[in-house]
Amino acid sequence: MGATAIRILGIDPGLRNMGWGIIDYAGSRLSYVASGSIHSNSRDELGVRLRRLHEGLARVIDLHAPQEAAVEETFVNRDPQSALKLGQARGIALVVPALAGLPVAEYAANLIKKTVTGTGHAEKAQIALMVRMLLPKCAAFDPQGLAADAADALAIAITHAHHCKTAVVRRA
Repeated sequence: MGATAIRILGIDPGLRNMGWGIIDYAGSRLSYVASGSIHSNSRDELGVRLRRLHEGLARVIDLHAPQEAAVEETFVNRDPQSALKLGQARGIALVVPALAGLPVAEYAANLIKKTVTGTGHAEKAQIALMVRMLLPKCAAFDPQGLAADAADALAIAITHAHHCKTAVVRRA
């Protein structure tokens, strides 16, 4: 992409699997850069798991040098313990890009789905299909399809590209 491109990091927070996806955005053009998941071992203590997510996300930022980040907002979970753990992982997803000096925007799950698929109640398979259509050079597709966490993270980055001019973004 040219000099006017903005590199966007999308983050799908999760304690077991934190998805990430990076795109370049210039005008109305989207280009796939990279995607993947950072994994933590559920047998490890919580602090070790959070450190693993922090270090992995920091490596992604160092390697790909995004200029902005976007994170999915947490939805309400019926299990308070799960909600608390997800909130801690989400804290990592917010603080690591902020520590790197990136502005961080947040988007509701329904807005992400609506932006990428046209409906706010799309299934994960629909999201992955639309991400594949919008980013045809996405190398993260395996024979079974794009990993759900990476597809969601790319959808978050795409949403930011479409809404970044109106999003409230905190600059470091």
